Amino acid sequence: MIDRHHLLRRYGAILASAGFVCYIAGLVMTTPLAALLYWPGESWTAGAFLVPGLSLAVAGFTSWRLLRSREMMTLTLSEGSVVVVMSWAAVCTVSALPLMSAAGLDFTQAVFESVSGWTTTGLTVVDLPAATHTVHLWRGIMQFAGGAGLAVILLSAMSGPMGASVTAAEGRDLLVPHVKRSARLVMTLYSGYAVAGIAAFRLAGMDAFDSVIHTFAAISTGGFSTHVENIGFFDSPAIEAVAIALMILGNLNFVTAWALARADARSFWRSGEIKLSALLIPLCTVLLFVFTCAGVYPSLGKSVRVAVFETVTALTTTGFSTVSYADWNGFGVLVLIVLMLVGGGTCSTAGGIKQFRVYALWKSVLWDLRRALMPSRAVQKRALLETGAEVHISDERLRQIGTFVFLYLVLFFTGSAVIMAQGFGLRESLFEFASALGTVGASIGLTSTGLPGGVLWTMTAGMFLGRLEIFIVLAGFSKMIRDAAGLATGGRGRSHLG
Repeated sequence: MIDRHHLLRRYGAILASAGFVCYIAGLVMTTPLAALLYWPGESWTAGAFLVPGLSLAVAGFTSWRLLRSREMMTLTLSEGSVVVVMSWAAVCTVSALPLMSAAGLDFTQAVFESVSGWTTTGLTVVDLPAATHTVHLWRGIMQFAGGAGLAVILLSAMSGPMGASVTAAEGRDLLVPHVKRSARLVMTLYSGYAVAGIAAFRLAGMDAFDSVIHTFAAISTGGFSTHVENIGFFDSPAIEAVAIALMILGNLNFVTAWALARADARSFWRSGEIKLSALLIPLCTVLLFVFTCAGVYPSLGKSVRVAVFETVTALTTTGFSTVSYADWNGFGVLVLIVLMLVGGGTCSTAGGIKQFRVYALWKSVLWDLRRALMPSRAVQKRALLETGAEVHISDERLRQIGTFVFLYLVLFFTGSAVIMAQGFGLRESLFEFASALGTVGASIGLTSTGLPGGVLWTMTAGMFLGRLEIFIVLAGFSKMIRDAAGLATGGRGRSHLG
């Protein structure tokens, strides 16, 4: 039987945690007003950010103060999933309001843009040349905050054991055993990337405002730009080189990045994800250069630059681009789709299936092949390189990885089919939904202000599921539905407290 009083106490802690996230996110929503110091002519946009931002902050702070428990309460993983789902849904919805007022988007478009920002996807329906500096700054800030992990970083300011469950629900590893210190180290790394990136872009020739926006987009593997041509607007090898470096840093598992920051080269290069990236990037660069770019672009230098940049931006799920894909052949588009599905590092700002899962499944294939050639009583060592150490991988974990990959591919083909059912071609539908589900942001030209609402909502759902990961969203919604049903039926049936 469900203990109604105990369940309500648990949801008080859940709502308090979600309220704290909303409180900080509401304050963050007012930060684009800093642009008015330099562009006072855009003061008409002030209300678009102040009203929803302060409203969310007040509502969140009230929920936190009224519902938080005096004693420390440990949240379970499923309860952490509820916190993450509720807070992300609330923040993404309210964050759409400034885009409606200041950028002229309708509700569907604004929610799409907001989710694209917070999930660090980078697909956009904003009229970029007409957008104000406050709108551009808000888009960049959403990606910067979303990239580090909204719930993890915001809850790091809270003491107590609830942080560990939210960290797990966010899909993050701890750099150190203490969640608060671990989150601070993540922010230190992330802030260091930002400072270095802004300085590097400025040295490469960008102006100050563009440097800030593109740094936020690069380290969050987000991909928002202030220009329709994206990075291609600058047509600069130096700027592309800086962007590639920042995209690779953003793609790193934070634990691996921490090893790099500590100059622990052995742990860094012993990561299975690093080995996979070191294989895929040069391999796919060569394939794109030989079979696609060399036949499209007139010079050798341009072909090489495009092949390298588009490979890195697809694998890291950043979504920056230097060219249009309209002239690309089917092979080049297929390579990008595969890279977008593979995705970036586990527990990083990147999306996709994640490199560790692909690495684990590949090793599993090799183990099975070797097993077939070994004596029946032979014992096989099954260990993977994970964050610099050899880790034994169980059949249970392999099963979970296989289940996730299966669900991911089912969702990918289902979403693509929904887009095709609304009148779009196979090539465009597969590419665009792979970009949305992998939180990539690259577009083959489909995403625009004229895109039907049904397609936008399909891609919005894909971005949300891709960023928070399928199991977390399903666990969060499943728990809320089961608990609501249990309360509605008067507590009959099994308990769903965990």
